[in-house]
Amino acid sequence: MVSTSRKAAILGKPVEHSLSPVLHGAAFRALGLDGWTYERVEMDGPGLPAFVDGLGPEWAGLSVTMPGKRAALEYAGEVTPRAAAVGAANTLVRRETGWLADCTDVDGVTEALRIAGEYSPGADDAAVVLGAGGTAAAAVVGLASLGVRTVRLVVRDPARAAETVEAAQRAGLDVEVLRWAEADFGKLAADSAVLVNTVPPDAVRPHLAELSGIGCVLDVIYHPWPTALAEAVAERGGRLATGLDMLLHQAFGQSEYFTGQPAPRAEMRDALREATGGILALPIG
Repeated sequence: MVSTSRKAAILGKPVEHSLSPVLHGAAFRALGLDGWTYERVEMDGPGLPAFVDGLGPEWAGLSVTMPGKRAALEYAGEVTPRAAAVGAANTLVRRETGWLADCTDVDGVTEALRIAGEYSPGADDAAVVLGAGGTAAAAVVGLASLGVRTVRLVVRDPARAAETVEAAQRAGLDVEVLRWAEADFGKLAADSAVLVNTVPPDAVRPHLAELSGIGCVLDVIYHPWPTALAEAVAERGGRLATGLDMLLHQAFGQSEYFTGQPAPRAEMRDALREATGGILALPIG
C-alpha cells in the first residue's frame, strides 16, 4: 500500500451526479493508493483559475467537465496537441513546471467506437455528428484520429457551430454544416459509415428509421437508458457505442496521468457497471 496522501477532483457545474469519483476511487483502491481521495467540486469556468492557483502540492490532478473545459485549456502552461485541436481540456495534471492540459475525451470517443462499436474505418469513410457542443468538438477530433476524412455536422443553428467546425478543421477534416430542419437524413445515412449523436433523444426520434441504419452509432446520451436510438440500432442488429463507454475510456488516461501507473481497467469498468445497475456490458478490449 502507498500511504502518501494525494488529492484529485472533478470540477464542474452541476457536478453532484458525476460518476468520475466511482471510476477514480476504484482505480486508487486497485492500485493500493491508500490515502488518495477524489471528490466533486462545484466550479464554473471563471472560478477555475483562482481555484487551481490555490491548490497545494498534494493535488495530483483534476478532471474538468462543463462549463470549465475551455477555461482549463486557457489556464494551463502546457497543452497537448489534441486538446489544442478540440479547443478544450477535460484534464489538468500537475507537472514540475506547472499544469498540463489534455483532452482524454478524444480517447473516450475513439475507444468507445473501436471497442464497443467495433468500428474499423475505411479509407473514404464519412461521419455524421448530430449537434455541435463540447462533446461534438471532441468527437470530430476523435473521428479524425481514427482515419475519417469527412464529417457532416447537423445542427439547429449553423451560426452556433463555429467552435466545432474549427475543431474539425484543425484536425484536418473536410466539414459540412447542415441545418437540422433542411437535412436529408436518408441521404446522410446512405453516405455515412459512422454516426455520433450528442443531442437529446426526442430530437432524434423522428429520424430513427434512417439514422439507425448507419453502420456504427455512438449515442452519447445514456440516461435514461436505453434511448430510442439505441433501441432502433439494436432492432436492426447494428453496432452501438454509448456515452458510458466514452466515460469509461476517457477515465483510463486521466487515471494514468494522476497516478503515474497503468489504469486498472477491469476494476474501473466493474465499478462503473455496478454504479449504473449493469445496464451495459462496457467492453474494454
